Amino acid sequence: MRVLVVDDERRLARSLELGLEAEGMAVDVAHDGTDGLWMARENTYDAIVLDLMLPGINGYRVCATLREEGNWTPVLMLTAKDGEWDQVEGLDTGADDYLTKPFSFPVLVARLRAVARRGARERPTVLEAGDLRLDPAARRTWRGDDEITLTSREFSMLAFLMRHKGDVVSKRQVLEAVWDDDFEGDPNIVEVYVRHLRNKLDRPYDRAAIQTIRGAGYRLSSDGG
Repeated sequence: MRVLVVDDERRLARSLELGLEAEGMAVDVAHDGTDGLWMARENTYDAIVLDLMLPGINGYRVCATLREEGNWTPVLMLTAKDGEWDQVEGLDTGADDYLTKPFSFPVLVARLRAVARRGARERPTVLEAGDLRLDPAARRTWRGDDEITLTSREFSMLAFLMRHKGDVVSKRQVLEAVWDDDFEGDPNIVEVYVRHLRNKLDRPYDRAAIQTIRGAGYRLSSDGG
């Protein structure tokens, strides 16, 4: 498994290099976005660990540029601990997964192997579930021909559910993806936003796309309800 690490924190980058090599991986390292983008273009990698805040070209632009060029190498993006919108924008620009700093090295290895197993699959720029469509870049949503106005939080939750359509996701997974790993408020806020989405996307169209799976979480039906 060949991995590219792009991070301007040299001590962290070196630590990742040594740790991943100890896991049996071949590792290349770049310390700014310009070099990282060049290396990703010139070499074939199984996965890229990409920091968000980089000199030269930031991680958003590196990832977006690779996707625009048809390079679908799996990207694990590293974001700020409280960077909720960093995570959302990272996924919207084509990252496969994200990890917040500081992170557990075993978790990083597990996430890295997971995205590498999925491979360099081209992914649609517009997410679809039946006649329910969401454009992450334009931040627009439609049910059939009707465009639906969503708040930023509603949009982020729907995007998460659509990326995992057909799968059951727990309330904790939703909180970590849409709010923050360290969210300390009332977890029932998830239920509130599920209700908001149902009121906008399902009930006016006599649909039931967002399903509650008792004791487990929620599932967005693959056919959009």
